Amino acid sequence: MATNQQRREAAKRKLERQIEHRQQRARRNRMIGAAVTAGAVVIVAGLVVFLATRSDDDSAARADEQQPREPSVQIPSERAPVPERTKPLPKQVDCSYEKSPEPAAKDVDRPKNGKVLARGTIDVSMETTAGPIGLTLDRSLAPCTVNSMLNLVKQDFYEGSECHRLGTRGLQMLQCGDPTGSGRGGPGYSFADETFPQLSYGRGLVAMANSGPDTNGSQFFLVYGEAQLEPNYTVFGTISDEGLATLDKVAKGGIGEQGPTGDGTGKPQIPVKFTKVTVQS
Repeated sequence: MATNQQRREAAKRKLERQIEHRQQRARRNRMIGAAVTAGAVVIVAGLVVFLATRSDDDSAARADEQQPREPSVQIPSERAPVPERTKPLPKQVDCSYEKSPEPAAKDVDRPKNGKVLARGTIDVSMETTAGPIGLTLDRSLAPCTVNSMLNLVKQDFYEGSECHRLGTRGLQMLQCGDPTGSGRGGPGYSFADETFPQLSYGRGLVAMANSGPDTNGSQFFLVYGEAQLEPNYTVFGTISDEGLATLDKVAKGGIGEQGPTGDGTGKPQIPVKFTKVTVQS
């Protein structure tokens, strides 16, 4: 039979074990609580990041949807037929080049008035910062225009000038020939239109720009696509295949700065500056 001393010692040991068990449970509960708290913090932080990122993505998507998109340029692949006069011109024609009220954008001599050939073609090579553009000028279409163009090329009138107007919809062309780049500059002289009712415009043709009847000067436009125009602009040649490839590239680059005309045309995003223009012998 246990003595009182033994019973007291047994009770003491039992109490100590109970105290130790409670302390172990308390430590375990604190560890579990800390782990749960840390996990909750991680989850909350993850949700915050997720929601913030999703919000940014949604905002970016909405902004992207609201941003107007420039439609891709649709360029026809087939060349337009070269216009033909129903009645051919005589072998030679008279040309007259009158001094303009406006001063020349670049000093240049006027062509001589008088008879010029109205037969044959001549090639012009135009090196530009965007790529080569070759032209074949046709005297049978516009002998006075071709004579003026050759006069300007031989005096380096076009070198250093930049094409100032690009159209990508409706009127698909690149307009060049003004050394000032404003669309108002010319050679200081003008000459008559060489148009006829059968004239049409389209991919691969080059025509004179003007500001009204018989106001031709130095500006011309290179048609790479559609151009539904009245027959009021002198067609005087065609554009080479590599020239059309250069124009297509410029057109797909789009318009960088809208022009003052409000017709959707403007300065091309890809600059086209003439570095060398020569007549091919």
